[in-house]
Amino acid sequence: MTSERSTISESLAQAIDQLETNPQRALTQAQEILRKDPGHPVARLVEGQALRRAGDPGVALRRMADLVRSQPGMPEAVWELAQAASEAGEHGQAIAALERLTRLQPMVARGWFLLARECRKAGRDDQAWRADLSGVRASSRDPALLNAAVAMNEARFADGEAILEARLSRSRDDPVATRLLGEINWRRGDMSAAMVLVERAVALAPGFDMARDFLIRLLLQNNRLPEALEQATVLTASPIRHPGHRLLMASVMVRLGHQEQAKAIYEDLLAQKADEPQLWQNLGHVQKTLGDQADAIHSYRQAVTYQPTMGEAWWSLANLKTVRLDDADIAAMEQALAVLERAGKPDGEDIFHIHFSLGKALEDRADYAASFRHYAQGNRLRRAMVRHDADEFAAEVAATAAVFTAGFISERDRGGCQAPDPIFIVGLPRSGSTLVEQILASHSQVEGTMELSEMMIIAGRLQSRVDEREFPDFQAMIDSLSAADCRRLGEEYIERTRAHRQTAKPLFVDKMPNNWQHVGLIRLILPNAKVIDARRHPISCCFSAWKQHFARGQAYSYDMVDIGRYYRDYMALMATFDLAAPGAVHRVIYEKMVKNTRGEITRMLAYLGLPFEEGCVTFWQNKRAVRTASSEQVRQPIFTDAVDHWHHFEEYLSPLIDTLGDAVDRYAA
Repeated sequence: MTSERSTISESLAQAIDQLETNPQRALTQAQEILRKDPGHPVARLVEGQALRRAGDPGVALRRMADLVRSQPGMPEAVWELAQAASEAGEHGQAIAALERLTRLQPMVARGWFLLARECRKAGRDDQAWRADLSGVRASSRDPALLNAAVAMNEARFADGEAILEARLSRSRDDPVATRLLGEINWRRGDMSAAMVLVERAVALAPGFDMARDFLIRLLLQNNRLPEALEQATVLTASPIRHPGHRLLMASVMVRLGHQEQAKAIYEDLLAQKADEPQLWQNLGHVQKTLGDQADAIHSYRQAVTYQPTMGEAWWSLANLKTVRLDDADIAAMEQALAVLERAGKPDGEDIFHIHFSLGKALEDRADYAASFRHYAQGNRLRRAMVRHDADEFAAEVAATAAVFTAGFISERDRGGCQAPDPIFIVGLPRSGSTLVEQILASHSQVEGTMELSEMMIIAGRLQSRVDEREFPDFQAMIDSLSAADCRRLGEEYIERTRAHRQTAKPLFVDKMPNNWQHVGLIRLILPNAKVIDARRHPISCCFSAWKQHFARGQAYSYDMVDIGRYYRDYMALMATFDLAAPGAVHRVIYEKMVKNTRGEITRMLAYLGLPFEEGCVTFWQNKRAVRTASSEQVRQPIFTDAVDHWHHFEEYLSPLIDTLGDAVDRYAA
């Protein structure tokens, strides 16, 4: 008897080994065992598995239904019954089996994910969504996934990747492992691989809310806004209501320029829970953009009432420019600094935001020495958090200038996308660019959008081909672009910016200041686009930027020498381009615009080929949304206070003035 049992065990082991590679052979072996022992449960299971793999799911289904009736506590049989039913198209039976399986083994994620897929096939979407979420919950206790997550959080990316790759080699349809691997790639900086993996995780488990949330954030980072909106719309329909889903939708709306919709979301969430400082701050940002200054002030003050150490809210209040913080505000901010320092956070984001805010408050009181000390401390802390190599940047600018010569532009001037739609306003922040945009957006044929990142994304992608050694240098990469390539890149820009255009006006403004670095590329791919260089006195412009904390993108602005060098690089490239393509760029000098507004507007509209309209002179009456630091200033007539304001701080500005050198005298030439 023992010998017979041993023979059956060996035959079973052989049959199991044959299941994947030779299911017909496995079936024969299982049936031989069943002739000797008709009720053997494992042999009956292997028989069903082999039948399904051999392409006969209907027979397998009947066999498994019989086995489950006789062995109701055998999870493997229930699992096989579910898979056979699925392949046979019997989705009701598959769902019933999987519901039974998940009761037997609630912490086995695969059962939940298969249940979700079957429910979706049957049109039971809400149940499918909840099943996916249960699968994610079950996965949260999986030791291998936990180990991979720990490795990722400790920046041991290779270890985490090895764990996940091994798991996916065994079960490639694991959505949680797929999403986690996507995050590892994202943290490594491989955005393309991360996007592919996270999109796959969402496709495998559409109810995996955390994966969809992550996907939306990746799409936002890549400026794929219509897709982000589509995914956010799905996420907000989740049967598990979460305020974070609606917050993410509001972020998408803000990026798309749908400020009213974002405002409605924030107001609704605050009606449910009014003591959320982050919500108040977000609402304030939208109200500021819409021009509702009194409401924005109230919202920012609510934020610091609920969280007095919330540095960004203090800075948002100070950054309204037209607001003056009083003695009580200064005392509250000084107290907040003391609290943060006692808490062991002497260099956090709240700290530097509050230093910038105190700098503005004390500047408004004409206490310039104390104001400068706070600005300097805020800049010192912020500079330590960002990377900017002035030598490296200067070399990149010089390489760009060397490519776009008069001969090169003349040779390539017939290519690119011929659309005349974009008007690029370039220069440095705090140079009067928002004023120029507001003037143009007050014309009947021009739509104002915002600081768009599309050209920066295209330029960055091209530069990455040099960085990854596909080309030896920038010159070789640009030389490789055919006329068709240039046309395609220009068309890509037009298509990508379409999401930001809310009207049928033929022209639109892209106010990304950093696009001065790409004027040659703009000419190459969009030869009919217009470029306006908004320029302000170097000391005034650089100092204004130095005491302005930017949310992102201006890493050079936190050190006086860095910003002085940046201004010189900007002037040099624009001068080189002026020589290579005379008249291609129209320059607006801020001080001239202030002195002779009507004349400068007339000159600018003539460059654009647009008729003069009086609305451009009364630009402050335009109620459009404005997102930049000058949002409140451009809702008033031009004032001259800021032109020479830097003189109050002149004794502290030697590093900047010395770095700028003769740029101070040449900037308007």
